Amino acid sequence: MASVPSLASTVQQRLAEGLSAALPEAGSADPLLRRSDRADFQANGILALAKQLKGNPRELATKVVDAIPANDVLREIEVSGPGFLNITVSDAAIVRTLAARAADARLGVPLNEAAGTTVIDYAQPNVAKEMHVGHLRSAVIGAAMVEILEFTGETVVRRHHIGDWGTQFGMLIQYLIEHPHELDHKAEGAEVSGEEAMSNLNRLYKASRALFDADEEFKTRARARVVDLQAGDEETLALWQRFVDESKIYFYSVFEKLDMDIRDPDIVGESGYNDMLQETCRILEESGVAVRSEGALCVFFDDIKGPDGNPVPLIVQKSDGGFGYAATDLSAIRDRVQNLKATTLLYVVDARQSLHFKMVFETARRAGWLNDEVKAVQLAFGTVLGKDGKPFKTREGETVRLVDLLDEAIDRASAVVREKAQDLTEDEIAERGAQVGIGAVKYADLSTSAARDYKFDLDQMVSLNGDTSVYLQYAYARIQSILRKAGDAKPAAHPELELAPSERALGLHVDGFGEVIAETAAEYAPHKLAAYLYQLASHYTTFYSECPVLKADTPEQVENRLFLCDLTARTLHQGMALLGIRTPERL
Repeated sequence: MASVPSLASTVQQRLAEGLSAALPEAGSADPLLRRSDRADFQANGILALAKQLKGNPRELATKVVDAIPANDVLREIEVSGPGFLNITVSDAAIVRTLAARAADARLGVPLNEAAGTTVIDYAQPNVAKEMHVGHLRSAVIGAAMVEILEFTGETVVRRHHIGDWGTQFGMLIQYLIEHPHELDHKAEGAEVSGEEAMSNLNRLYKASRALFDADEEFKTRARARVVDLQAGDEETLALWQRFVDESKIYFYSVFEKLDMDIRDPDIVGESGYNDMLQETCRILEESGVAVRSEGALCVFFDDIKGPDGNPVPLIVQKSDGGFGYAATDLSAIRDRVQNLKATTLLYVVDARQSLHFKMVFETARRAGWLNDEVKAVQLAFGTVLGKDGKPFKTREGETVRLVDLLDEAIDRASAVVREKAQDLTEDEIAERGAQVGIGAVKYADLSTSAARDYKFDLDQMVSLNGDTSVYLQYAYARIQSILRKAGDAKPAAHPELELAPSERALGLHVDGFGEVIAETAAEYAPHKLAAYLYQLASHYTTFYSECPVLKADTPEQVENRLFLCDLTARTLHQGMALLGIRTPERL
């Protein structure tokens, strides 16, 4: 089905027609339409136009209103103040537009079939290391952007750029060669849990680090092992692969808890670009983008200086021949542009890495890998803070393990569900507790502008009141309960009915869904969708308290209000799904 024009776009079109009829000299002037608390919409574009045409804005506004032909969308247009237009749409137009949305599986949201290909780099854990609270935001924000962009029609390629290469692997592999049973599991062929895999890796990492720091001969052997790894020695690579596989068991268990779909082919870590590093350096050096400085291959920038005022270069290859992150990131850009045919590269990466990515992107532009047709964007995110406003740590000052955080959220949410539960079994309480707890963590993250830090406060996150996912989930469950109790009455749109103020407010807000999806996708701003959904639940709460649904005055009114309930629920469900949050039918 074709997308459904929103009431805002229909009103905009009517005003534009009136403008060009009344003031042909204005060309295609923008009426500057927006939602208003004085009417349904306000247009204030005539003020700027009056300046341009050197006319009286009120007179011009009146002229425009008179030129708008009679129609069944605009109920009233009032010229206000110095030339604002306050616009009220008809009740019938609201219901008809909503009925068109309800008839479409996509709720009338347009699908852009000419969209490009976005490669999203997100959820980047490190092999042989535990995931901590710092890994949360990249995973949650990235997964939401995947869903939102795919829903708008973009082709999305996921990339998890895991840390699976570097000097620490020499230490780990050498230790495993000398202690061959350290990664063995209790029973051959037994299924290994994520916790068990991480426990093995942690133990091995600590033991190898202690030996590396205490034994010079082991340190020498470990460093030689790094050379073997980089040279592709078969035995060394086979042991390295064991670390990667063991870590994946752990990663997948954490992502499963986060209710996220991470697929094996999407994991292309630092090692995936190893064979490209030499060529990347050669291309940069031969093209003059990078130059040798004190033996290292560097890219210099006039506008990027260190604290001492001297230019800070991007070091692509170190003076000892080793490669840094820059070489890997630039090789990844080459691969994503040339092989994956990306038109947009989206990096969901901590704001503290902004300088690095600014330099990497500028280098890629100078090399011609990024240009007017291919752009790179860092969706930079802030830090997760504790209730005290400081970086989130345990009481012992350690970084908080992500698994512990998620388990606590599920425990708290399960307690809330148990308190409210009616006719739910223990299994259902456990299932809902996970959906509510993980939803609460994701929503707290996504409802904050990514660039800002936010406080991790579980008491607030699982609250039934305020801007929380639990409030939205309960609104959805409440609607499902009404629909179940409706008996023979079915949702049906009745454009002939007069709407109460809270019905109008709810209907107009539901109608803005497509526009907020487009804005969220264009700006990579999931917090805008979260804010829309919270307002939707709030409008529904007011409607529910002011407008009896099953006890409405007439059968037609019952059907129309059930229709509003059903479309609100579908919009909540779709919007929450795009954020990666479940909407249970019962709570």
